[in-house]
Amino acid sequence: MSEASSPASKIVTEADVVAELRDGMTIGIGGWGSRRKPMSVVRAIAQSDVKDLTVVSYAGPDLGLLCATGKVAKAVYAFCSLDSIALEPHFRTARQAGAISTLEMDEGMFLLGLQAAAWRVPFLPTRVGLGSDLVARQSEIRTVTSPYDDGEELVAAPALTLDLAVVHMHRGDKRGNGQYLNVDPYFDDLFLQAAEKRFMSVERIVETDELAAGGPIQSLKIPRLLTDGVIEAPFGAHFTECVPDYPRDEQFQKAYAASAKSPEAWAEWKAKYLDCGDHAEYRKVVGL
Repeated sequence: MSEASSPASKIVTEADVVAELRDGMTIGIGGWGSRRKPMSVVRAIAQSDVKDLTVVSYAGPDLGLLCATGKVAKAVYAFCSLDSIALEPHFRTARQAGAISTLEMDEGMFLLGLQAAAWRVPFLPTRVGLGSDLVARQSEIRTVTSPYDDGEELVAAPALTLDLAVVHMHRGDKRGNGQYLNVDPYFDDLFLQAAEKRFMSVERIVETDELAAGGPIQSLKIPRLLTDGVIEAPFGAHFTECVPDYPRDEQFQKAYAASAKSPEAWAEWKAKYLDCGDHAEYRKVVGL
């Protein structure tokens, strides 16, 4: 680890997270669509040599960027959207070309899959998906019969067990506690609970006392027991939104989406914004 100033410190870098990855791993990425995604870590993964990943996400540009750079063998998702742009274009290209395999889930079934993994059980029963193509066309989604007198047939939402997960929060301390400051925690805590290795990037590392004074107690969503490393990454979610620190960069997002229109457009965008270097260099190029 790059900056462990004391035994209690979990401060690491994006490169430290990438060093934990191996070909073929299953990774979970927190956030939601184009909201509070750990993009500084996603870019570091996109720049790496790792390949054949299974990416589990309420997906947005995290999945799209990793598809565009050839890192993804399989995508597990409930949707893949840029929010203000309905369908992530690089993901769409990969999906339509058959470049990746997929497991498509309803949002609620996806949540139950994370919860099952967090509880270390193989599945959780649900009525979600009954009578739909989620079950009829995907052999990975199976049904079970209730062992009780009702004998009801239920969908068995499979556990989404992760080798590694990464999330982005607004504030954190060097011990690995994390805090969100907007209205929605999404399911970042479940991603971490479902994973063997767990990392959190934050806009700013502060003293623990400042975390406690910085918002209501329910905003302290990530306890240090759920993290193996914390990365200080100002604008680490860019270009996705990280309100109240900053909104989504809609102009940049449009340029990113336009890069999917042709190989030449992608090569130009990639050379400028991905091949530029680490997160500090990216911030300089973008003007953050």
